[in-house]
Parts: sequence; C-alpha cells; structure tokens
Amino acid sequence: MTKKTKKIPLFASEAAERKFWETHDSTSYMDWNQAGRARFAALKPSTTAISIRLPSDLLEQIKTSANRRDVPYQSLIKLWLAEKMQEMRSGA
Repeated sequence: MTKKTKKIPLFASEAAERKFWETHDSTSYMDWNQAGRARFAALKPSTTAISIRLPSDLLEQIKTSANRRDVPYQSLIKLWLAEKMQEMRSGA
C-alpha cells in the first residue's frame, strides 16, 4: 500500500537543500516502504592512511606470504582485515 507523499521542492543550492532536510521529516516526502537498496559499483571507497607498528619478524612473514600470492603486502593486509571483519559481522 503506497501512501500520499508531498512533492520535494526544487533547491537553489546544496546548502538550501541541507537546511530544508534539517527541519523536515523525509517520511512526509518519500514512501520508504518502496525504497530499494542502491548500488554504486563505480565508486571507489575512500581510504585513509594509517601507521601501524609491527614486529619485524611478523612483517617479514606477511611480506613472504604476499610474495607467494604475487600481491603487494599492504593489499594482503587489507584483504585479511576485511575478511576478519566479515567473519565478525556474520557471527562466525
């Protein structure tokens, strides 16, 4: 069952739109029951550089493992971290 929604106004700028949504409830303007999941496959995720101290022997083991897989060691670390986070999210 769809509900009657208000028409979203046209905005002169992003700032005007931001101000509008700060003071208005989106449920009056959109039927969220009709919403679907958006996929933005072409977008690259933003990254942040970090510094992490590792024991030398651990870093060497990681580099050796990355070399065997023919991938950069930092990419392998990111892959392992992502896999671990996925495991934790799925409750494994």
